[in-house]
Amino acid sequence: MIDIDYGTIRIKLVDIMKEQNISINKLAFRAEMQRTQLKAYIRNEVQRIDIAVLARLCYALDCRVQDLIEYVPAKK
Repeated sequence: MIDIDYGTIRIKLVDIMKEQNISINKLAFRAEMQRTQLKAYIRNEVQRIDIAVLARLCYALDCRVQDLIEYVPAKK
């Protein structure tokens, strides 16, 4: 099987947190999430994105899903 680079999905949580000047502790409280789970999203270390988590983050940050994630095409 050929190893194809399809690109990646980037979670832009750090950018939004900086824009809104919100700490990880405050976001964890607002989104009712554990800090360890939130850190995995911040570091883009999640393998499968949970839509319930995305909904919590959108609610807590008053943003849209499109604001949180982006597709980064593969380098050619």
